Formats: sequence, structure tokens, C-alpha cells
Amino acid sequence: MKKLLLLTIFMVSFISSAQITLTGVVKDSIGSPLEMANILAVNKATKKMSSYGFTDVKGNYKLDLDKNQTFEIKISYIGFKTVDFVVETKSENIVKNITLKEDNSLDEITIVSKMPVTIKGDTIVYNADSFKNGSERKLEDVLKKLPGVEINDDGQIEVEGKVVEKITVDGKEFFSGDTKLASKNIPSNAVDKIQVLRNFSDVNQLSGVQNNQDRVAINIKLKEGKKNFWFGDVYAGAGFTPSDDLYLFQPKLFYYNPKYTLNVIGDINNLGEAVLNRRDLRGFSGGFRSQSPSNGTNINLASAGIGFLTPNARNANRIETKLTALNFSYSPNKKLDFSGYLIWSSNSNGQRNRNIIDYNDPSIPDDVTDNTTDQTSNSGLFNFKTIYKKNINNQLNYDLNGRFTNEFRLDNGTSQIIGNNVPIVENESATPFTINQNLSYFYTANENNIFALEVQHQLQDEDPFYVSSIENLDQDPNNNVDGFDSAADVLGLDKSQQFYTLEQDRRVKSNQLDAKLDYYYIINNKSNFNFVGGTILSKQNFDSRFFQLLDNGSSLDPTLNIPNLANPSTTNDVEYNFTDIYAGMRYRVKAGIFTFRPGFTAHSYNINNTQVGAITDFKDSFTKILPELNIIAQFKKSESLRFNYRQQVNFTDVNQLAEGIVARSYNSFFFGNNDIMNARVESMSLNYSSFNLFNNMFVFGGLNYNKTMEQIASIADFVPDANNPNVRSNVSTNTNLNLPYDIESISAFGRFTKTFRKIRTSLAASFSDSQAYQLFGTETTKLNTQSYSITPGIRTNYTKAPNVSLNYRASFSDQNRTELSTNNVSNFKSVTHAPSINFDAYIWNSLTLTSDFTYNEVRQNGQHQNSFKIWDLSLSYRKDKDAKWEYEFQASNILGTESRVSVNNGNISNSINETFILPRLVTFRVRYQL
Repeated sequence: MKKLLLLTIFMVSFISSAQITLTGVVKDSIGSPLEMANILAVNKATKKMSSYGFTDVKGNYKLDLDKNQTFEIKISYIGFKTVDFVVETKSENIVKNITLKEDNSLDEITIVSKMPVTIKGDTIVYNADSFKNGSERKLEDVLKKLPGVEINDDGQIEVEGKVVEKITVDGKEFFSGDTKLASKNIPSNAVDKIQVLRNFSDVNQLSGVQNNQDRVAINIKLKEGKKNFWFGDVYAGAGFTPSDDLYLFQPKLFYYNPKYTLNVIGDINNLGEAVLNRRDLRGFSGGFRSQSPSNGTNINLASAGIGFLTPNARNANRIETKLTALNFSYSPNKKLDFSGYLIWSSNSNGQRNRNIIDYNDPSIPDDVTDNTTDQTSNSGLFNFKTIYKKNINNQLNYDLNGRFTNEFRLDNGTSQIIGNNVPIVENESATPFTINQNLSYFYTANENNIFALEVQHQLQDEDPFYVSSIENLDQDPNNNVDGFDSAADVLGLDKSQQFYTLEQDRRVKSNQLDAKLDYYYIINNKSNFNFVGGTILSKQNFDSRFFQLLDNGSSLDPTLNIPNLANPSTTNDVEYNFTDIYAGMRYRVKAGIFTFRPGFTAHSYNINNTQVGAITDFKDSFTKILPELNIIAQFKKSESLRFNYRQQVNFTDVNQLAEGIVARSYNSFFFGNNDIMNARVESMSLNYSSFNLFNNMFVFGGLNYNKTMEQIASIADFVPDANNPNVRSNVSTNTNLNLPYDIESISAFGRFTKTFRKIRTSLAASFSDSQAYQLFGTETTKLNTQSYSITPGIRTNYTKAPNVSLNYRASFSDQNRTELSTNNVSNFKSVTHAPSINFDAYIWNSLTLTSDFTYNEVRQNGQHQNSFKIWDLSLSYRKDKDAKWEYEFQASNILGTESRVSVNNGNISNSINETFILPRLVTFRVRYQL
């Protein structure tokens, strides 16, 4: 790595010594500097663009040009006549000042079409071909090379630190709800322009009365040859591992014309290359987003899904994916648009984890576990969306989307406490569904009055079923010989059965309506009022039954013997009703570089919680005024500072209220709290961003503060052995309460990127300081955690030469744990070092080579705990860039890393966890380009 870094520095120095600098100032006819004028240099001998740039706020420009060459310089600005002049470079720098004269011709359009990057108001336009070197295959490969654009660890696209919320293609919806389907599937050779839409708004009528600085979208402009024709590719492959055969088949077909579009994506593979995982699918929103700010109320909808683990190549040893996705849009006329999608996905995977657990309390027996998990999630999603724009003053939107799922999980494990020869089998299954409807209408009565009505309805039904089975070798109700016998006493089980078979049925239903009306009164082009009124109506039901299945097929409702828990029940029948009626006002005004938007919302809350078996029903009614403030300082077109302050109220869901027993696993059980209260949150944020194309420097950062009062927290405990009170059983219980302590956290993050000709450097950093409380039995532990990381990086961005990317991430964590009863303090420190190197090259106009190597090392309290290395390699051949066929050899995890180890230290236990990962995968692939 040191040699590569020295080579990169040498290359920068060599290039710098072979160039001179052309500088100057661009002004209008009265001497005022012109910011963001386009500067283009074309080599007269080769007829190719050699350099480009922009003027800064003072009109300064700068171009780096090769020595001893002749260049035609073109300077343009919208509304002004283009200026052309010729420069002959030698060994000295050149200064040339320019004055532009006003002109309404469209010469500037010709210049802009050749520029790699242009800015038009809030839109940044990238010419995709200017950033390609031939190694790109999908949109994501191009996005990684764009200045100011990043791909985060979750595969999301970020611009100036803000996550892109939507991708459209030629202005048409593309699987609205998740951007990864676009970035990982649209062929790179079909992309002409990438338009980054900052301050994005779905409704043009509201763009002038709202602050949308945190919203970003992307529109892809296709090349002319890709319109009115089918395009895409078919990708297939096969290979092997030491224990299994591998397969891959991914057809991707696209059709676009001005009236309708059709996109078809398929995927079948067992290589761990999932485009959408279960978490992505559950997060699919269908593209709906409220157009007005949050009104301060956060209420959770009950989620009773099974304990499904999100797999990836670093935590699973088997991943199988099947995906079929169809997306369409149809515009019968200029006023009406239809769009939607159908998605079917099947994700199946396997995981294996080995744990050594050392409990800090000597009365709790230590444990060694070995667990193998097989889980499958089959999901079907649909979305239908229509937008009707009668005219510029009327817009009606309707959105319907749903998700239907069938998922199941099987765990086979052993425990030292239960007995290493006694298998523990756990099964979970569920068939939940969710249906969302969104209706919105936007009406502009006149230039001073705008109305916005938004209604959202969600219906959710979940039915998780759980069963566990542990063999009972002794079957003597009077003796505790087997490892689970003491737990059986606590749970009130029949100990004469051959198997301890525990079952649990649950049914959770949610029905919620959220409706609000916004009225905007526009005083002038600098100020407006926003009046809002609305309501949230939520009803949630929770029913469950925990029982023992006996050997003869009958069931037993056990009598629980859990200490410190009065009248514990094995059933739940809960109805939770919540109402919020609110009204508020916001005032938005511009003063110089500042935009102020103070406001407040007044809420009337009503909560009614009824439970069968509870001594009394829980009812609560109260009012709350929640202030908010937003301030924006717009220093320049590309530089701003944003401040936000708001208060919110967080309400829980019915899962946390159900007081009957709920099994989380064979030895972990939860009991809710009927009297749980809401939490209050106070938050502040300060964000800075600068997008400077004059000197190719991009800076963004943020500072956040959060304070939560009466936060809902969990209390854990291990139940004493029924026959030996001095020894704890392996059965843990959890319940919850409102913390009597305030929870505070402060965090900061930032990223700096600077490009020196073809070399891009970056530096990212983050810091957080938080406090939390952990409750175990009668002990309360205060946790103060400081975490910070720093990630420097350097990469080349050549179009005719290989590219190298070097990154290094160092993460630090320092945690102090204070037991409040004794004031005993313990400290835990960890450090993670993660260097990586990526290489890609397009050689001889036919051969593409990419290589990724990452190394990860974890140190805790100064001791080396774990390290692993991952190396992936790809080599592909095609006759030329326009060839239809491409042949590829790909190998992942070449070094054959089998597992990774992590060490966790807590106030309850210390543990060492070994996770097995995907083995070495070798595949041969072929791609056919349509």
C-alpha cells in the first residue's frame, strides 16, 4: 500500500510539471463578476476537450493546460454572448480577463452539452461519458466517480451528505421507493446525463413556499439511441465452491418512449449478490412522502415480525436470491400520469454462530452455544400511482401500495447449560401483510393562496407463530437432572413429557389514519404563512397465547412461577387506541442571505388502553405545544448553513403494553407495561454544505444534539432457580418502564473532498458522545460512550488509464460504565482499523480488470481480538466497447476466509462470537448487451 501511495504522489507531481495554468476574471459589461460561467478548453490538434472549469463568486476562473499546445477557449453564460479565443501554451502561466456582453441567443447550450459538469440553478448536470473509463457496467459504477456524489455502506446514493430519495429516468418513475434498483441495474452505456435535483419538490406549487434543502433526487437522461427501443442486458454465470455449485441469471430489459415505459428485472443466484434484501423490501414506501414538515407526533405501528436476520456476505454462509420486478409508466396525455410496479422476491439464507458467554454475575451459569439458522422470506409488493394535473393550479395524487409476505425461520442449536448432546430446535413463521393508501390534492386559488390536503391510511396484519422443542431425557417431575428442568419449573411446565415443546400464537392488527390540511398565505415573494390542522387516529390490537404442547397432542396452559411478577398471564388481549388532534402555524421570511421559519403546533392527545386481565384500563388525555425553528443562511448559490430546532412526542406501540408473557426464544420472555407513558424529545441540528466547482472542493458537515425525557427502557433479569434461590436459571425476562433519567447525545460528522486534476482526495470524520442507562435486576448502570472515526481516501479518475482507490478507516470507541448503587466504574475501549484498496482498468479497449481488497482488525482494551481479509477479483473480455458479448471470470473471497470473530463486553456478560461467512466463490459469466 505504501508503494502505491508513493506511485500516486509521483503521478500527481509528473502531471503537474507538464502543465501550465490559464487564469482570469469573467465580468459583464458594467464590470460585475459572473459566478458559475462555463469555461471550456478544446485542443485544436486533437479536437478533444482538454479541460473545463467554472468561475467563482468573484468571477475568477482557472484551467490547467498541457504545455506547448494550442487550445480554443470558449466562455459562456446564460443570457450572454459566448466568447472564443485561442491560447498557445509554452512554459509560462497565462492570465486572460474576459468581458461578456448580453445576448439572448442559445449559444450557451452548445457549450454546456460538452461540459462534464454544469450547474443550472439547483440542478447539477453531469455528462456521464466524461467520467467513464470503460470499466463501468451499471449506473452505480458511474455515480461513484462523480464529484460530490458518494455511495454509502448501505448502497444508498448521497449528495452533499444527503441521501437521494428518488431516481427517475427521462422524468418517469423508476421503482419509486428504493434507489438501489436503479443504481444496480440500469446499464452504464445507456446513460447520457445525470441530473442531480437539489431542493427537490414533488409539487411545483409548493416549491416557492417551503424549505426543501434536505431533499435530493436524481433524473437519468438516456442516450438518443436508447429511446423507442428495447435495451438492457442478460447476465448469466456458473461456478463452484468447495461444497456446492453456483449459478447466476439476471435479465434486465428496459423500454422508454415519451408516452410509456416498461422495465423488467430478474435475478436468480446463490452468490450473495442480492439487489434487494428483506430489509429493503420492508422499507419500500412506494415513493410517498408528505409534502409538509412533520407536525411533532411520532407513533409506532406495532411490528410483530419474526426475528429475521439480515444476511450479507460477511455474516452468512449461504445466500440464495430470486427476484422478479416489473415497473411501468403511462402518460395518455400531458395532464395524466400512471405508474406502478410489481415485485416478487425470495431470499433464503443460512447462518452459523458460535458463542462463548461469560456472565458477570457468578450466580448465572456461563454458557457455550452453537447455532445454525435457516431462514426464508417470500415477499410480493405492488404499487399503483396516478398524478393528475388539471392545470398549473390543480394537482391530484393517489398512491396505493401493499406488501404480502410468507417467511419462516428454523434454528438448530446446542447449549452447554442444556447439554451439548441435546438439540434445541426453534421454528418461527408468519404471513403478514400491509396496505397503504395515500391521497393528496394541491390547489392554488390565486397567487396568494395555496391549499394542500394529504390523507394517508395504513392497514397492517401480522400473525407470527413460534414453537421450540427440547428433548427431556429424564422425564422425572421430582428431579432436575436435565439442563432445562429448572427453567421448566419457572415456566410451570409438565416435566414428565418426552419433549419440552413450547408454542406461541400471536396476532397483531393495526389501523391508522393520518390526515392534514395545509393553507399557505403568500404575503410577497419573501414571506408567507403556513397554517396546518390535522389528526392521527390509530387503533392497534394484540392477541397472544403461550402454551405447552404435550406428547399426546393436547395443550397445557402453564402456571408461571416467575418471582417479582404478580399474576403473570400466558395470554394477551389488548386494544390500544390513540388520537391526536392538532393545529399549528409557521411563518417563513427571507431577509438578505437568511431564511427564517419559526412555528409551533398545538396537540390534544387522547390514549385509551384496555387489557383483559388488567386491574384497570389505562386512559390519558393531555395537551402539548411543540415549538420549531428553521434558519437557512445562503452565503452563495453553492454554500449554505442550516439550523433546525424542534420538539417532538414519541408514543409506543401495542407490543410494549401487553402484560402477558411473550416468548422471544426458548429461554427469553417479555412482559409489557400497561402504564407506559410517552417520551418527549428535543433536538437541534446545524448543517453546512459547500459545492465549489471553481476549485473542485466539496465540504459538508453537521452537528446534532438530542435529549429524550422519559424514554422507554428495558429491564432484564435472570429468574432464580426454583429449587436453589442462590443460583439463577438460564431463563431471562424483560419488561419496560419510563426512565427517570434524561438521555442526551451529541454527534458531529463531516466530509471534505478536493480534486487535483485527475486525483481526488477525501477526508471523512464523525464523533458522538452519548449517555444511556442499562437496567439489570435491581442494578442500574450508566453508560457514557464516546465514538469517533476518521476515513482518509485518495483515488484517481482517469478515462484512459487504470484507476486506483485507497481508503483507510479508523474507528474508536471509549465507554465508561458506572453502577449507580456502588459508583463502581469500568472502562471498555475498542479500535477498528480497516484499510482497503480498489483497482479498475480498461486495457487494450477489450479487457476489464477490477480488484477489491479489504482488511479489518479489531482491538479491544489494547489486545488484538480479530482480523480478517477479503479479496475479490474480476476479469472480463469484450471485443470492443460496442460488442454485444462479454465474457467474465470472477472470484470472491479469494483468500478463503471462513469466519470472523467479534468480542462484546457488557455489564451483564462478556462474549466471544464467531460468525461463519460465504466461502471462496469462483464463477464464469457471460453478458449479452441488447
